[in-house]
Amino acid sequence: MTELDTIDRAIINALQGDFPLCPAPFAAAAAPLGLSEGELLERLRALRDAGTLSRFGPLYQIERLGGAFCLAAMAVPEADFERVAGIVNGFAEVAHNYRREHRLNMWFVLATETPAEIAATCAAIEAASGLPVLPFPKDREYFVDLSLQA
Repeated sequence: MTELDTIDRAIINALQGDFPLCPAPFAAAAAPLGLSEGELLERLRALRDAGTLSRFGPLYQIERLGGAFCLAAMAVPEADFERVAGIVNGFAEVAHNYRREHRLNMWFVLATETPAEIAATCAAIEAASGLPVLPFPKDREYFVDLSLQA
């Protein structure tokens, strides 16, 4: 992992909250940091390329846009784990996938354009992998404001 300098730390700390909603948001975000828009964009690119940041983008409530999220799990035989992970990760609807030390050792999040697509995607993953998918739809939503200081 790359060592963060003071400017990188300031960028990470500053951009975890509200991001400007304006015609030139990166210029507006760069100004309080004493950077130009180009410098900010280049540093964000470098942080992503180095793997320090895995993602830089908005969080939104997909249900308000007509879509759906669903946590899903599978019990995958260890000898078959990599093959099944490749199949699961090959679906555009799979937002991210986690390995767990449990009978249900593969957990992933599905994000679809409509709620009906959750069941269809689970069925498609089952057909492709030969293993059952257990969907865990959201009962209620909690808002946790997580900010990590760099």
